[in-house]
Amino acid sequence: MLVEFSLFPLDKGESVGQYVARSLDIVAHCGLPYKVHAMGTVIEGDWNACFGVIKQCFEAMRKDCGRVELSVKVDDRAGRLHRLEEKVASIEHRLGRVLHHA
Repeated sequence: MLVEFSLFPLDKGESVGQYVARSLDIVAHCGLPYKVHAMGTVIEGDWNACFGVIKQCFEAMRKDCGRVELSVKVDDRAGRLHRLEEKVASIEHRLGRVLHHA
């Protein structure tokens, strides 16, 4: 399963990078494959693992943020693994070229 999430405080002004960085540190140490992009993070794993990581991130942010926004999007395809890389590779194959991605 792929889970994309975006988590940030609404009560800390315009620059919230220090709060987002704490969540990304949790993700980086969770042991699941992940990709960070400008508007969120995608992690790959089973339901409990993915949502366990999101819960840790949410709880860490709630420690000193009074208002938090969390958006989650799930793509679950039975019997398929390593989709974090495969989905992009499939589109690149169809286009016949490599897409720019971080």
